[in-house]
Amino acid sequence: MSIWDFSVIPNYFMSFLDAAKMTVLVTVFGILIGIIFGLILALMRISNYRILSIPARVYIWIVRGTPLLLQLLLIYFGLVNIVRIGNLPSAFLALGLHNAAYIAEIFRGSIQGIARGQREAGLSLGMTEGKVMRRIVLPQAFKRAVPSLSNQLIIALKDSSLASAVAIPELLLYARQLGSSTFRLMEMLSIAAIYYLIMTSVLTILANGIEKRLNVSDFKVLE
Repeated sequence: MSIWDFSVIPNYFMSFLDAAKMTVLVTVFGILIGIIFGLILALMRISNYRILSIPARVYIWIVRGTPLLLQLLLIYFGLVNIVRIGNLPSAFLALGLHNAAYIAEIFRGSIQGIARGQREAGLSLGMTEGKVMRRIVLPQAFKRAVPSLSNQLIIALKDSSLASAVAIPELLLYARQLGSSTFRLMEMLSIAAIYYLIMTSVLTILANGIEKRLNVSDFKVLE
């Protein structure tokens, strides 16, 4: 007889809803912070001024070269000695700053992929560099970045499980706690896995829908 009883999954499935909401909350804030800071980093990274480009390069190198869990612990325990910060804000900040390094490279590639002739055309019309960037380059760059940003969002959703290291009651922590109290750890972890699969599948469907709309838009323009 198996020591696992997966027939209990329906009995506990709905109790994971609050933990799932917390997972979504951590993911959303992590991505929002990542997009804002990532765009700033991308613009710094492509700047002709070394005083801007070098710090951006160093930041991206450090964040991409160290584990997210380490960054989360450094922010949580390090900032406590400087400012009073709770576990939830520290998780938002750590995930946001981590995502920013990857999103910065996504934006950088998208921006640099815009034909130089479009920038020159804007400048020839009397637009400033800032206006060319805001009105011509960035709108196209955002559109090109959508597939990669969608992938980063799914990665961020799964990375949110590391927030359990600072006692954030997200899916993985709740599954472990409930598994310990019911002596059904494998079953509870299976429920968490189902929730992750549902959420990542929904995000994938939404991302594919957005990409199709953008492709249709581009096709109509070309016609």
